Amino acid sequence: MRPKITIIGAGFVGSTSAHWIASKELGDVVLLDIVEGVPQGKGLDLLEAGPIEGFDVHITGTNDYADTANSDIVVVTSGAPRKPGMSREDLIKINADITRDCITKSVALSPNATIIMVNNPLDTMAYLAKQVSGLPKNRVLGQAGVLDSARYRTFIAMEAGVSVEDVQATLMGGHGDEMVPLPRFTTIGGIPVTEFIAQDRLDAIIQRTRKGGGEIVNLLKTGSAYYAPSAATVQMVEAIIRDKKRVLPCAAYLEGEYGLNDIYFGVPVVLGANGVEKIIELSLTDAEMAEVKQSAEAVGGSIETLKKL
Repeated sequence: MRPKITIIGAGFVGSTSAHWIASKELGDVVLLDIVEGVPQGKGLDLLEAGPIEGFDVHITGTNDYADTANSDIVVVTSGAPRKPGMSREDLIKINADITRDCITKSVALSPNATIIMVNNPLDTMAYLAKQVSGLPKNRVLGQAGVLDSARYRTFIAMEAGVSVEDVQATLMGGHGDEMVPLPRFTTIGGIPVTEFIAQDRLDAIIQRTRKGGGEIVNLLKTGSAYYAPSAATVQMVEAIIRDKKRVLPCAAYLEGEYGLNDIYFGVPVVLGANGVEKIIELSLTDAEMAEVKQSAEAVGGSIETLKKL
């Protein structure tokens, strides 16, 4: 039996995630949305691409959570998108209500699933998903670091004039303006990035990475990014489905790691069949740790706002 992957939310991120999953033949896909006809239409359209692209998976579009039963992975993209001038924190109230509903209904039917949160504010919604689901911490995680590091790697490759395939980078922290790119752990073909890019240009790249989502929101005017966010999500899905033991930056629940407790926070993890199988604790400098703590304060403030709702 093929793995079953449910995607809640048939908007741009959700439907594009379904596309990537089908093209990689990671499993059968259930695309769920509250709007009648939208997931059915997108699911059927994608299914009809199979004979052309040569993928052979079953794709179901639905408005009924019953169709999601016994999913191996549940990806939550459902929620209000950011609009120009809106911060991720502005979304807390509306997306908290949506998240509670999605998690409650899906986990009741798929108690053995691993949950990947994608909606914003990411770290806060991952925290809420863990609280609502009652699942162990390794099976509730958030997608952010893979996306943020992809943006960081893209900008580095553009600046250095090299292939993105040769750029490796690590980021930590919350998904937002307080994320913490780590140049000391950034290489191009195994060579420190500082051998290619001057510090002032690297600082500018870091700032652009932090504002990466907002840059796209401002360009699109009526929506937010979806190609890279969906690709990042599916890289995590693949790591779990195929037990790849990938070392990826993900939003994970911390209990003492990096001196942080009771918080979802972007850290490098080993991602495999059991979800977050290991949290990797890097030896950080005082300056790096100061940035991590600053980011954690921002995430913690968002979580405290959630608790008061």
